[in-house]
Amino acid sequence: MQHLRMLSGLGVLFALVLQNAVGWGQTGADPKLIEGAKKEGEVIWYTTMTLDQSKQVVDRFEKKYPFIKPTLFRTGGGPLLNKILTEVRGGRHAWDVLVGRGEMVLPLIERKLLASYRSAEAKMIDAQLVDNEGYWTAYYINTYVLGWNTKQVKKEDVPRTYEALINPRWKGGQISIDTEAYGMLQGLIRVWGREKAVAYLRKLAALDPVPKRGNTERVQMTVAGEYPLLIAYNQTIQRLTSRGAPIDWVALEPAIVQVNPVMLAAKAPHPNAARLFLDFLLSKEGAEMLRSFQRIPVRRDVEPDPPRLFRGYKYAIENPEDYRNFDETVKLYLEIFKLR
Repeated sequence: MQHLRMLSGLGVLFALVLQNAVGWGQTGADPKLIEGAKKEGEVIWYTTMTLDQSKQVVDRFEKKYPFIKPTLFRTGGGPLLNKILTEVRGGRHAWDVLVGRGEMVLPLIERKLLASYRSAEAKMIDAQLVDNEGYWTAYYINTYVLGWNTKQVKKEDVPRTYEALINPRWKGGQISIDTEAYGMLQGLIRVWGREKAVAYLRKLAALDPVPKRGNTERVQMTVAGEYPLLIAYNQTIQRLTSRGAPIDWVALEPAIVQVNPVMLAAKAPHPNAARLFLDFLLSKEGAEMLRSFQRIPVRRDVEPDPPRLFRGYKYAIENPEDYRNFDETVKLYLEIFKLR
């Protein structure tokens, strides 16, 4: 009997080990990849993610894989693309993995600077957030929504549709807009077509909204009562909503979702370490880090905090390849809102 109990106990132990192995398998690295990465010993990450957050990511990766030294370089989207192209003109291929903005994708593809790589972790990400050719995968997203000051606007008076927003009531500095929300125009063109999207934004412009660059400061100014309404990223608004500030948001459907993709260099100096790091970024652990940063992860098994950041509303993805005529989109946006 004692022998049987021991076998039974071993059976339970085996079942627990097997269960854990299945869980690990969701983000488990290929042993050959690890072996190759060990020999390379380094990975170089170029990113637009804020320095404090990206530093936490590389620290976690190094703790997980202490045989790989991560090198981090962070700057804005335009400067980062210029850096890459300048390096290439000088014959240098210095980076392994890139996390950037959607408009960076096409210039890199056209110059054959991206490798096609479909991470096993992409199975947990919706297909529309993964490039069919494997050149990019969404790492995190931003969603354009309508925010409002809850002291100035009653909940029942909040516009709930794009058309409801075009109301003379909101004319004359009542709405704050971003001077660089080119992605919103690009996304609406994708959904509605150019003619309808441009006509709509011209109606919005006729309300004389207040243009100002960026999201964080505009959200703070809305909380302070400068504007009753604003169009901004939902996670920026939600940070203050969660702290009890007098601001909330609603997604006008379809909400335009901006993708921040992760990409692999075609001539990565450390190709195995690069794939290992990219897999880490897209893993459940990586997505949970994004959630802790109050960013919006895209994995199906990691809920945003709160879930409504990417749940419960219809959305349209602003595909990075929509930026084929990006310069024209920028000029059109600036012309519509008389920013030049």
